[in-house]
Amino acid sequence: MTGPDAPPTPTERRREAQRAALFDAAERAIAAQGLEALTARDLARGIGVALGAIYNLVEDMDEIVLRVAARTLDRLDAALEAAAAAAARDRPCERLVAIALAYRRFAAENELLWRALFDFRRGAGRPIPDWAASGQLRLFRHIAEPLQALAPERGEAERAVTSATLFSAVHGVVWLAFQKRLVAVPEERLDDELASLVTNICRGMGAAALTPAPARPARR
Repeated sequence: MTGPDAPPTPTERRREAQRAALFDAAERAIAAQGLEALTARDLARGIGVALGAIYNLVEDMDEIVLRVAARTLDRLDAALEAAAAAAARDRPCERLVAIALAYRRFAAENELLWRALFDFRRGAGRPIPDWAASGQLRLFRHIAEPLQALAPERGEAERAVTSATLFSAVHGVVWLAFQKRLVAVPEERLDDELASLVTNICRGMGAAALTPAPARPARR
């Protein structure tokens, strides 16, 4: 039997098992030593195949990194979903604070995998595949939904920009703190400062929504 509904052949099942083992090994390596330590030779040795055989399983090392990143994003998505669900739905600012704190916790608990999301760079002229890009973009819904309640007058495109801005603000604070930079927020103050940052942004948005637009001068 052949066709899209046909059961996988033994060869296909073996290949999928090897791919899963490869991604498992890469995930463990990045979690233990960071993205810089990931090598094809170590991965091949870890799953018991010849070095060249890896490239029968994936297109290149970029695909391996992106598949691991997709797993990390899935777990981050679940963490943000749980944080948002635990906050009152009619309190959008509290939901955004909860999401920001959940993001910080996830980064702390999965630091090297989290760093790999941002350290990885595709070669020039090589766009991120659609399946990988969609995994990144779907996380913004956790921010966009409370923003819609806070600023219903904003259109979808404007909310998308504001979501990216808010994420950048929270991510930047967390990133600098974990980098131990001179200008970083001390880690023991991180949650309080993130909560204050997001709350003040919410208040600013609320004030802007209540402020009438300036009157345009009458045309003569």
